Amino acid sequence: MSAASVEDHAWARIVTDAPQHRPVRVALCYEPADDPGAVRFSFASGRDWTFPREVLETGLRSPVREGDVEVWPCGRAQAVVEFHTADGVDVLQFDTRALTRFLTHTYAAVPTTTS
Repeated sequence: MSAASVEDHAWARIVTDAPQHRPVRVALCYEPADDPGAVRFSFASGRDWTFPREVLETGLRSPVREGDVEVWPCGRAQAVVEFHTADGVDVLQFDTRALTRFLTHTYAAVPTTTS
């Protein structure tokens, strides 16, 4: 029996030094058949970021960075996700509820495994 894929959508705010934050819709994807330990954030621009599911979960409670992705809590109701590239850094702020709901859906599809 194969695990089901998960795709949720969330609004994020692009954080810049400009006075206004621009909202962006992000597809939060989980394809356990491809990699049960990874999640993917997909943007309308065609850019995708794949990183460990554990990084997202840990980052909701305390700062964590692995590779080009950094996640940390921002107050009680928000989380920040940074994506680092050779061209710079994309900083997005999410409502924690949307990310927690997504993680809950991924764990319903494939529970955490301990090694």
